[in-house]
Amino acid sequence: MSNLLNWHIIVLAFTTLFFAEMGDKTQLAVITLVADSKAPLSVFIGASAALTVVSLIGVVFGCAVTKLVPTHFLKFGAGILFVGIGLYTLWETFTGMVR
Repeated sequence: MSNLLNWHIIVLAFTTLFFAEMGDKTQLAVITLVADSKAPLSVFIGASAALTVVSLIGVVFGCAVTKLVPTHFLKFGAGILFVGIGLYTLWETFTGMVR
């Protein structure tokens, strides 16, 4: 039961995802949906359900993958992907400025 409700992990997950999602395309989509629909509660319920399902998929996938791949390889792979995405974004930004 202690693995199920580890408050340190709960707070870490909340803060990590809160700051990662702040100002991203999901939040902009929610703002647009509320502005278009004028139904903030409905948008909140739909968006919350979507984020819950996406998080559930991540948890299930994470549990399955960590049984097959050591955690340090996953962390290294995630780091490489993030650096790669950053470099790609910089490349697109600077090559777009030249055109």
